[in-house]
Amino acid sequence: MLDYRTHTFLAVYRSGSFTRAAEQLHITQPAVSQHIRQLEAHYGCTLFSKTGRGVEPTRAGQLLYQALDAERNDETRLRAELDSLQGEKNARPPLRLGCTRTIADYVAPRVLTQHLARHPSEHVLMRTGNTAELVALIDAGEIDFALVEGYFDRRTFESAVFSREPFVAVAASGERPASITDLLGNRLVLREPGSGTREILERHLAACDLTVDDFAGVIELASIPTIKACVAGGAGVSFLYRVAVENELASGALVDVTPRDFAIKHDFSLIWQRGSRYASRYRALLHECA
Repeated sequence: MLDYRTHTFLAVYRSGSFTRAAEQLHITQPAVSQHIRQLEAHYGCTLFSKTGRGVEPTRAGQLLYQALDAERNDETRLRAELDSLQGEKNARPPLRLGCTRTIADYVAPRVLTQHLARHPSEHVLMRTGNTAELVALIDAGEIDFALVEGYFDRRTFESAVFSREPFVAVAASGERPASITDLLGNRLVLREPGSGTREILERHLAACDLTVDDFAGVIELASIPTIKACVAGGAGVSFLYRVAVENELASGALVDVTPRDFAIKHDFSLIWQRGSRYASRYRALLHECA
């Protein structure tokens, strides 16, 4: 059971203000200040420093937040499990996961089908979004873990590799060129900023001293099926995970034009809050699914 001072600390950390935390918790600002002083006395360190508009956490405050936020979310999960024991069917609380869009569309259906075949009574709730959005949902306790393709803060989240996926260039026709520069004369069709596939592409282009603007033109589309349809219609070239274009490559609707000097593989990772007491359960689920 979490201490009331823990809830005060989390509210101050999230809001960046003693005043806003007091309003959210329906207590006085002096009470908030007292709770923080008590925690600082207990841990023997300063947790917040004052800024012009409020407060910001110290390094100690950041470390404590990671631990207490994970504990708070675990407490919510534990309470739901205990409550489920009181019901007539003793149904476990839902499996709350998040998936980035490529994984949700092209990997999750197989994984969930296999999981539900083994656990037919399991209740699954899945959220989709980019990696940053899913990280925020885990932090807020709205999902328990996520399968992501993008980059995340490994200081805050533990992870395990689900699979290592080829990242390929596709077009309506053509052959594999020797260099990424050979594709710059094409229009680039890609996801919106913030998406995992775009972030990976941009990082690898940067390693070659290139950006997406070096292509003949750029089209941004939020839908992978729409991207594939446009590329198959001759709109340009795109970079996607092979798992998302396997059917089109097999049918000939798209061809692999990945430059020989731009061969990329990237991990799909299962992530959860560092320090969670449910880490062994998440690892077991990953092993089962993989």
